[in-house]
Amino acid sequence: MKILMVCLGNICRSPLAEGIMKEKLKKHGMKGYVDSAGTASYHIGEAPDRRSQEIARKYGIDITDQRARPFKKSDFENFDLIFAMDRQNYHNIIRLAESEKDREKVEMVLNRLYPGKNLEVPDPYYDGKEGFEHVFKLLDASCELIAKSLKK
Repeated sequence: MKILMVCLGNICRSPLAEGIMKEKLKKHGMKGYVDSAGTASYHIGEAPDRRSQEIARKYGIDITDQRARPFKKSDFENFDLIFAMDRQNYHNIIRLAESEKDREKVEMVLNRLYPGKNLEVPDPYYDGKEGFEHVFKLLDASCELIAKSLKK
């Protein structure tokens, strides 16, 4: 199973989601590949935001080796599931889809936690540590459900 987590700049939410998802797969004894990307090219090549690194480290996850990269059309071919952090990024991804098969791979990450509600993971970039803590907890709960659904 190949999973891609996508946000805007690929330095806050999606790197956390990538790190969390990797840990969930490991926890459930599953193999898979997890990556993350951004729909904007603001931070290409940069490490995750230090606050994302700090909150991940607080929960025993190391995301320091990740580097921001842009979402590409080829990601539809390379990934089985593509999770968007918010509606704008969902639409940015869908706009690049070339087939119904591509579109079917894309979903809002919190729909596993809140089915059909299309709730967004808030962007913590301009928030303090509390924002990153909140985002971590949302992603942790949703990634747990994603991992469990893949085990079936």
